[in-house]
Amino acid sequence: MKRLKRVTVLGGGSWGTTVASLVSANAATTLWIRNEEAAEQVNREHRNPRYLGELALHAGLRATASLQEALSDCDVLVLGVPSHAMREILRDCAPILRPWVPVISLAKGLEQGSHRRMTQIINEELPGHPAGVLAGPNIAREVLQGMAAAAVIAMTDEQVGRALQPLFGSRVFRVYLNTDVIGCELGGPLKNVIAISAGMGDGLGVGHNTRSLVITRGLAEITRLGVALGGRAESFAGLTGLGDLLTTCMSPLSRNRQVGERLAHGESIPQIVTSMHMVAEGIKTSTVVMELAEKYQLKLPIAAEVSGVVKGERTVAQAFRGLRGIAPGSEHEAA
Repeated sequence: MKRLKRVTVLGGGSWGTTVASLVSANAATTLWIRNEEAAEQVNREHRNPRYLGELALHAGLRATASLQEALSDCDVLVLGVPSHAMREILRDCAPILRPWVPVISLAKGLEQGSHRRMTQIINEELPGHPAGVLAGPNIAREVLQGMAAAAVIAMTDEQVGRALQPLFGSRVFRVYLNTDVIGCELGGPLKNVIAISAGMGDGLGVGHNTRSLVITRGLAEITRLGVALGGRAESFAGLTGLGDLLTTCMSPLSRNRQVGERLAHGESIPQIVTSMHMVAEGIKTSTVVMELAEKYQLKLPIAAEVSGVVKGERTVAQAFRGLRGIAPGSEHEAA
């Protein structure tokens, strides 16, 4: 583990690029971007203007559009691609990647159909590679600007996790360790659904009290489903659960919150998706969450209303009226 000196990040979106820039301060880092012109711009100007505007990237970061070049000698692979593209890119990596290389996912989504988490897909497509996740309450632009933030690296093998910790951390970006991969990995995709609900409420102008209601009861739903899927309850009270939920529900830079606001203003999902050049994972995850809720016989009223709006089965106003009709029981019931 002491020779982990070359890191490859796949995916030139806002968060993938930001993580690549962070790691560049600690190790030789290559960022793979599909678009050759964008890769050349990172090398020439140290910027990724499509996703991060004029914000400067670490001068040592190198980019390439060649997957072969990016993977040929890497010691750690970081996956910054959306969840729906994860399996395909892993299959492309399999013939190139050296054995045993740790693989870390940045994605906050669940695979449609299979309901797989990203580390499960990594284990299926790249058996023998230690799989983990880096997650937390992180807005890419703020992290790249040097604002203090924190994340969690979750690995079942604590020794591997400790070896990877210094690669991602900095003086102002604190990286904590957790062995609950399931809990840490589920917090991200599940909170995206709740963030859409928070955005819908903001779009309707329902007020701060309602937002707090959505966040706290949303956390109860996240914990309920996460524990049913094998996560530890305490993980959902940490950075990858409550921390990520707060940021995504309140920040105007949150893509999923923006989706909710735009739905409340009358836009349709196709209109929103077409106009966004970054993926809002909560749109697709809302369907997966409700399929899991049915499988495990769980009541997730907020997620259910979000799913209904996303599918076009009800309006935002109808969704919030529907939530008012649910009789409150014990606050900690089934949590």
